[in-house]
Amino acid sequence: MGLIIFILASVLTLAGLYGCFKKAGIEPWKALIPIVNSWWMLDKMQLKKRWFWLQFIPIAGQFITIWILIKFVEHFSRFSLLHHAAAVFLPFIYFPYLGFSKNEKWGGVEALKRYRKSGAREWIDAAVFAVVAATIIRTFVFEAYTIPSGSMEKTLLVNDFLFVNKIKYGPRLPMTPLSFPFVHNFLPFTDNKVPSYLTWVKIPYTRMKGYADIKRGDIVVFNFPAGDTVIPELTTVNPYYDVLRGQFNGNREALRERYDILVHPVDKTDNYIKRCVGISGDVLEIKNGELYNNGVKQERPENSQSTYLVTTNVGGQISDDVLKDAGCNVGYEDAGRNDLQGFDPDSKASYVWLTAKAKENLSKVPGVTIKPYIHIYPNTGSNGLLFPFDTLHKWALDNYGPITIPKKGMTLTLSKENFNIYERAIRVYEGNTMEEKDGKYFINGKETNQYTFKYNYYWMMGDNRHGSQDSRFWGFVPETHVVGSASLIWMSWDKGPRWNRLFRSIK
Repeated sequence: MGLIIFILASVLTLAGLYGCFKKAGIEPWKALIPIVNSWWMLDKMQLKKRWFWLQFIPIAGQFITIWILIKFVEHFSRFSLLHHAAAVFLPFIYFPYLGFSKNEKWGGVEALKRYRKSGAREWIDAAVFAVVAATIIRTFVFEAYTIPSGSMEKTLLVNDFLFVNKIKYGPRLPMTPLSFPFVHNFLPFTDNKVPSYLTWVKIPYTRMKGYADIKRGDIVVFNFPAGDTVIPELTTVNPYYDVLRGQFNGNREALRERYDILVHPVDKTDNYIKRCVGISGDVLEIKNGELYNNGVKQERPENSQSTYLVTTNVGGQISDDVLKDAGCNVGYEDAGRNDLQGFDPDSKASYVWLTAKAKENLSKVPGVTIKPYIHIYPNTGSNGLLFPFDTLHKWALDNYGPITIPKKGMTLTLSKENFNIYERAIRVYEGNTMEEKDGKYFINGKETNQYTFKYNYYWMMGDNRHGSQDSRFWGFVPETHVVGSASLIWMSWDKGPRWNRLFRSIK
């Protein structure tokens, strides 16, 4: 249906340009050749031909084409913002009107010479240009992003301000193009109640060619895969699906009676930032807190944090001053004062997140004992926290997997053991219907136990392994959700600028 509408709109636009060319004294048939017709427009308007070639620049060239059409409209003595907006957003209606209405005449170059913009119009045009230019840059080149939580400590800190490189993996065309400029998914000052976008127009997932592929170790910004359905009243710390499985035991009707629910398009789900620890085709496993890819142990990032139980020689909790001296910035993101009774016999210990350097410093303090803390207790069942939320996979935070990450073109044989792992990817991310009945599998209404993936997937984890909501909690990240690569910290703030972090590249 969408293709039919596109073809019809294109035909009507070209038909309208046919009439416009005839009025302008250009051979009408020349209007029917897309893109090339702009050569004759420029010639008639006595504008430089370089504008024709600049149309072939990726992304920016589309806006040059729009500019040429607007200039063409101005040669019909139509200078108002309304006419220009109609030419851009409703060309299939406007150009037939311009080309065949008896009230519209070709004014030519003389029409432009007679026209003088008002001061207000100059300001409006400048503002529109600034918004368009900034939108192009934000959509296709880079975007500013702020670290909201401690999941990437100490590689990235809360209130680090980043530039996200969208060219590296290839800029993604906006899937929901009708949206308020410079905001993400909610309008400001609406308490997360009014969406900033309209879903009247949707563009299928399309990504332009980048200059690099996602690699293990890259820090990636992406749309939260489990954020397609949200409870605006709650934060992303409490995702819809976690609340559904936990508090409401899978009862969707009861949840909807209690909360307002909103469904986000892919490109309007919340942005997350994590490190890619597994790429398409990898077999990933966590054993006693150590990450393995395809059987090979992976080195931890230099500034990542691990969790330790820290005690003093008198069996008490270590003081904040000692932790600070060791390089641990004590706070919510760094050191908890948790009662560990029931989880560890050393219940008076401090549960502390430390970098390798902080651990080394702290180990030199007399009377201090440090030992790794490993989550060994599985969290399973339909109301459990860990993906894939079943009783079959008795995985824990630090003993997880093995799990195979889907790859484009990879054919999967469905089974009882892997159905819950790949069901959401096949159904939600790849757009199929899927169900299991009496041990048989049905995809798009047809019985089959084979499925070939059409997208690449990734496994994302925070450097602060025990303080990160990541793929262990919600599964794979499809390529459709990838926003860009975190590249540069341009500002950092904690009661004042963190001067040593300004303009630091991200590794």
